[in-house]
Formats: sequence, structure tokens, C-alpha cells
Amino acid sequence: MREPQRSSFWVLTAVAGVCLGAAAVALSQPGDKQPQTREMATAENLSVAFRDVAKRVLPAVVSIETRTKAVEVSTNEELPFDDELFQQFFGNRPELREMLRNRRIPPREGKGSGFIIDASGIVLTNSHVVEDADRIVVRLHDGREIEARSWASDARSDVAIVRIEAEHPLPAVPLGNSDRSEIGDWVLALGNPFDIGVTVTAGIISAKGRATGINERENYLQTDAAINPGNSGGPLVNLAGEVVGINTAISTRSGGYDGVGFAIPVNMARWVAEQLVEEGRVRRAYLGVALQELTTELRRQFDIPPGKGALVGQVFPDTPASRAGFHEGDVILEFDGHDIPNRTALQELVEVSDVGRQYAVIVQRGGERVTVNVTLEEMPGDFTPALRRSQRGGNGESAREPDGVEKFGLEVTELSDEIRESLRLPDGTSGVLIRRVAPGSPASQAGLQPGDVIVQVRTTPVGSPEEFEEQTKDLSLDDGILLLIRRGTGTLFVVLKPVE
Repeated sequence: MREPQRSSFWVLTAVAGVCLGAAAVALSQPGDKQPQTREMATAENLSVAFRDVAKRVLPAVVSIETRTKAVEVSTNEELPFDDELFQQFFGNRPELREMLRNRRIPPREGKGSGFIIDASGIVLTNSHVVEDADRIVVRLHDGREIEARSWASDARSDVAIVRIEAEHPLPAVPLGNSDRSEIGDWVLALGNPFDIGVTVTAGIISAKGRATGINERENYLQTDAAINPGNSGGPLVNLAGEVVGINTAISTRSGGYDGVGFAIPVNMARWVAEQLVEEGRVRRAYLGVALQELTTELRRQFDIPPGKGALVGQVFPDTPASRAGFHEGDVILEFDGHDIPNRTALQELVEVSDVGRQYAVIVQRGGERVTVNVTLEEMPGDFTPALRRSQRGGNGESAREPDGVEKFGLEVTELSDEIRESLRLPDGTSGVLIRRVAPGSPASQAGLQPGDVIVQVRTTPVGSPEEFEEQTKDLSLDDGILLLIRRGTGTLFVVLKPVE
């Protein structure tokens, strides 16, 4: 019942404001002129700036409607009946299988935003706005609706371009330089929230370099300019009327605007869009490693100061990195003479580098600086560093509990061939299997879970529970214990420390 009271409060406030406004009008005579303060002049100038930017940019902002065809599914091969996750959620139910065996996925519609970047009819938007679309209709600011001639997208960066044709050149908005945007800069967000019509909201750049885990490539500008569902793909512009970002995502608990929005920096989007326009796809270089952020504990273990380095958590086989001799545990400090402050910076440098060219990379390995020369290759079209997780653990009771159970809150056992196969681990994987993790223990706090495989303790490989016990018996949680674990097909480093 609190919501109606809250609504009544706002209604009463509005009514009170009207009454006060009427009183002010009665007291002020037509000939009276109120002196303008410096604050009022500043506010008026800002209002004029917003108005000018909106007038210039709005004609180039478009609404995008996508439609997909109905899909008939009638073969067992297209249904994941034997998939472990499917079985976990739905079980082995014949009636469910029969229902899904002959099903029809109905047509779907989607709504989003975009903006014209070339008078010939090239629209820039988000990949997730147009993905899986069979038909795209673009609605211009003047009300015209034009069916898209073609489109191309890059899901890794969440950037897409849409081509439309018109009789006359279309209004376009210029792209700015997002690297020059600073925290505190005023920005306007434009787009079509909730399909109510193109809308302008104002705010500031709240932060830079944000990573949310939504996309594989992230370096978002954060803003408090209101962004809502439907705004995706619209422009974030500075007071010069230049696009500095593509409105992409929000952090919300309500489903709508909660004050935190994210935009793809236009410098990243421009590089992708240029390739999509010219070739219809993005050609990017890659190393072939999975990178981890260096937490405070990991920095202490690897002796890396804050603001430097990207940790190699895994080296994928048959990649430039594996051929060059990168190791798990390498901390990349420099790439082609550029200091590396974090993994995002390294990804940006590598992706825009030349395919086929050799680059010098300085890493810290075992406390020493080592130069690794790597020849970059084009990233395969099916390459993703996403790591699969397995929740399975071993069966039966262990013959004995190593000391690690009491010290760290975990129980380990032999990694048999049968368990290795059930966990879908690569051939040749060695280590010890975590069977149990005690709630509230150091192992639990570090994020370990049953089914993880401990590959090494610090820099020493372990192949049995006895070796694990031997390597950990003299180590102290107070100093932190570095472990390399394998989870599914990926590896990552964790640090065991006392429970906080």
C-alpha cells in the first residue's frame, strides 16, 4: 500500500507547486524585470547548448524494427534431449520430448534505435538490435519508413551497420573522439525508449573503461543520462554534437532506468563499422590466450604493482601464443612498446594490430622479464574464449581425507580416466579433482567448486592427492596460496587466503 501513498505525495507536491506559481504571478507585475544571476545565466547557456545539439542530431536518429520468420522444428537432431543441461532442468520426460519434437517458434519483433553516419544511408546500431532478423524497417525522424537493403553485424563488439536507400541524401551525425571524453563531461542520450518516440535525455560521463561481462569485448563509457529498453543502438553525443558512444546496456533492478547506463566508445565502434561497411565482416588479430584481471591478491603473488599487467590464465593450443611459447602465469607488461595497464588495453592493441606481423611482447615470468616474439594471426570465425563449467564431482567415498580438507575447506581425489571423460576434460589433463568444498571455507571464498581440477600449487604441478598435500603442508593462508585450476576446457588462477 506504500506506492499509492507515494503517488499521492507527488500529486500533492505538484498541486502545491501550481499554487505557489500562481501566487508568484500575482505578486509580479508585467513591467517588473528580475535581475539575472550568474547561476541563472550559466543554466540558460547550458539549456541553449542542449537545445542546439538536439536540433542538429535528432534528424539523424532513427528507430529500428526487426522481424523474424516463424521457424518449424520437427527433427530430434535440432533438440538437445541428450544435453546435460537439458536433462538437469527437464529430465527424461517423454511427453515433453513429444511436445518439443513438433513445435513452431512463432515470428518475433524487436525494437531498437540507431543513427545515420553517412548521407548515403548507412545506419550505425547495436548487433543485438538486428541479430537473427529476417526483415528490418528503419523509421526516420521525419516519419518515413524504409526497409533495409542489407545489414552486417559483429557480435563480439555488439556493433552493426544497416543500409537503407532514399531518394535524397539523408542527415548524418559526425563521429567524435571518445578518447577525449572525460569523466564529468555533459552528454545527451538519444533513442526510442519503450517505442514511445525518439527522446533526448541529459547526463554526464560517470566513468570510463567499464567491463560488465555482457560482451566479449568491453570498454564502456558509463553515463547517468537516462537509457531505457529501446534506446539500444542510439547515439551518446557531446555538447559539440558529435557521437562519442553507442547506447548499449543498463544496470537495473527495476527493468528500467536506475541511473547507470553503458555506451560503446565510438572509437571502438568506428573501427568495427568501417570493416563492416567495406567487407561485411571484421578482421581482427589475436594471441590465443584467456586473460584474467589481476586482483590485489594475484598482484601480491606475482609481485606486480597496481595499474600494470595482464595475467595469462590459459594458452589455447594451436594458436599464435602457443607457437610463440607463452605460458600460463605469464604477466604481459608491454606489447609492441606499449605499456599494458590491464587486459582490456591488451585486447584493444592486439585486435587492431597487423595480421602476419611479428610483435615483441615483454612478460614477467617467474620474477624475471622475458621477451616473447609472436606473429599474430587472424582470429578464427568460431573462436571464443568462453569457458565451460562442469558441476559434476566424483562418486563414492574417499579412502582418506588429506590435510587440505581441514586447512582449506576442500577435499581432493585422484583424477581417473573415467572422471576425466565424464568432465569432458582434454586428453592429457593432470591434477587432482576437487570432490567437496566446505561452505564458508577459504576454498569456498576463493570460488572453488566440486569438479574443479587443481593443476598446480604455485608453480609446481600436482598429479595426486599425496602431491597436493606435500606441496601445501608448509604453506600458510596468511601469505596466500596460488593455485592454477582447470574448469571445463579452461584454466584460471585463484588465491586461497584466510576467511574474511
